[in-house]
Amino acid sequence: MLRNLWRVGLGRCGWVGSIWILALSAVILGASPAVVQARSPLNGPSVSAQADTIALSQLPPQGRDMVALIYQGGPFRYDKDGTVFGNRERILPAKNRGYYREYTVRTPSERSRGARRVICGGLKPSAPDACYYTDDHYASFRKIVQ
Repeated sequence: MLRNLWRVGLGRCGWVGSIWILALSAVILGASPAVVQARSPLNGPSVSAQADTIALSQLPPQGRDMVALIYQGGPFRYDKDGTVFGNRERILPAKNRGYYREYTVRTPSERSRGARRVICGGLKPSAPDACYYTDDHYASFRKIVQ
């Protein structure tokens, strides 16, 4: 029965209908409503909602090195380092374009830039207001604390 409801929800109602079908099936199966949460494409979770932080000392050595380079103003290994990060995922706090900049955290076994990044925000790139670490290519962020 639920499989048929799910197919109808996806096929005819789009993603909004699918969310309702998912919520209905959770109620039928006895799950609490707090468990069934969909991320809105317009209002994604914010870093403050996740409340995830990482101490500078807990970053991988390459991450600590990158943070030091950021405060020194470089030099950076990759051309993309120091370029504007658009925050298209809308996970970081909303700021004007140009506020965030991205930097590559080298992964020793990777030939390419890999997935690890430090994203810093502020008006002056070498004196950021806040920096965030991601090891999953922008799917999640943790605020770096001293």
